Amino acid sequence: MTHTENFSALRRAPIFSFLLAASALIFLLPTDSGARPQSARPPAAKKPAPAITPQPALLKRTTTRSEVRRLGYGGSVTIYGAPEGSITVEAWSRSEVEITTDVELSAETEEELSRLAAINGFVIDEDYNHIRVVTTGTHDRKYLKRVARDLPKKLIAMPWKVDYRLKVPAAVDLEIYGGRGPLAIAGVEGAIRLYAPTATGATFTLAGGDVEATVGGGPVNVRVPMRNWRGRGMNLRLAIGDLTVELPANFSGDIDAQVLSAGRVENTFTGLAPRERTKPTERLLEGRAGQGGATLSFTVGSGTLRIKQEGSKQ
Repeated sequence: MTHTENFSALRRAPIFSFLLAASALIFLLPTDSGARPQSARPPAAKKPAPAITPQPALLKRTTTRSEVRRLGYGGSVTIYGAPEGSITVEAWSRSEVEITTDVELSAETEEELSRLAAINGFVIDEDYNHIRVVTTGTHDRKYLKRVARDLPKKLIAMPWKVDYRLKVPAAVDLEIYGGRGPLAIAGVEGAIRLYAPTATGATFTLAGGDVEATVGGGPVNVRVPMRNWRGRGMNLRLAIGDLTVELPANFSGDIDAQVLSAGRVENTFTGLAPRERTKPTERLLEGRAGQGGATLSFTVGSGTLRIKQEGSKQ
């Protein structure tokens, strides 16, 4: 039998057909060049996402409280505000101080609200011709140790605020320590000391007094309703934000305006001219209106300081 005949016979053998089919199957399988064949593994089961526990909705309770105290001529009022909340002080003709507060509390249950109501609020401390309004609450660790040592941490973390509205004699001396919230003072002509590094805006409507004020954030608006400032003057410092000063058309006084960092001084009050031997710049103006008078000084860390006539839209 020739060599060709031997190969033809082999092709007809069952074992040759099997090897030929196996070779074709291997050729058709996908290969990974340079990688060793790995045993097939079932895909890893995905871990279930952790269950999210819904937070219960907080209940809110707002309680209004009002107190009146006698205060003679030349008296003083000190206010220690809450970490959150507004403070509004308005002058009136009575020899009394009226203190009205709105205390807003938050908690998960009515029982927790009642417990917080016994802690968060204010007290009045009086001595001769001096009234102090002091906020009490969970922000004061020493106070908590004295009145609620076992208060749960979750109640200490609950949000709350106190909004103050006071009416005081016009000639009162005023000292304010404010928290996060807007401030407003109107008509007071005594010595005013205001420190509110976290405040979110302020409005001053004043015609006199000796004012020293530090405000953290704007906008801040100062309105002088009289043609002359009755008192030593004003020194107002704003860390960041816009400050607007409104003066009456016939105002007489000295104005110092300065922006320390980013921003500029914009003066559209036509009656304000640079003082002698001063040169205004984009960030500094030392001006005099009318015949001059008490100095109103305004300093902005970063922002726009605008000086304009009262009632002007500019």
